Amino acid sequence: MITPVQIIFLITAAITLSAAVMVVTGRKIMHSALWLILTLLGVAVLFALLESRFFVVVQVIVYIGAIAILVIFAVMLTHGVMQDEKSQLNKTWWIAALVAVFFFVIVVSMMSGWDGFMTQTRTVPEGGEDLVQLGKALVDPDAYMIPFEVASLLLLAALIGAVFIAMERKGGNK
Repeated sequence: MITPVQIIFLITAAITLSAAVMVVTGRKIMHSALWLILTLLGVAVLFALLESRFFVVVQVIVYIGAIAILVIFAVMLTHGVMQDEKSQLNKTWWIAALVAVFFFVIVVSMMSGWDGFMTQTRTVPEGGEDLVQLGKALVDPDAYMIPFEVASLLLLAALIGAVFIAMERKGGNK
């Protein structure tokens, strides 16, 4: 018997996956940025279903509130510079599609033996989330510190690039 939580999960997962597909297939970059916000919101709902309050708050504040707005800001700074009315499909798009289908098949085959979807278990300990261990993992060089630093450097480089392109365009219009 499917529970209401499972129904909410299925609806949220379908919306999140559809929005994620729209992010990468959208023809206008601003629309893709807005679809990204819906995708990140769907992930926040999935964290809420897992009863992980900390990750819900982080997802909304950091990813939706900061990164998505940064992407929109960068798009608005460079609007018109990279807009091309030609097809935005790469000539070798079918290779990327085959790789995506391959990884999808692998994930589905791995999860086919997982019976956790039909059983209702509590994912968070009774005392709540262990934020002390999470905090230690975030600053431990052997855990998650390096991926977070790399992501922040990539975002900073993207913003600097957007400002540079916008300044070139402004200087070229004089």
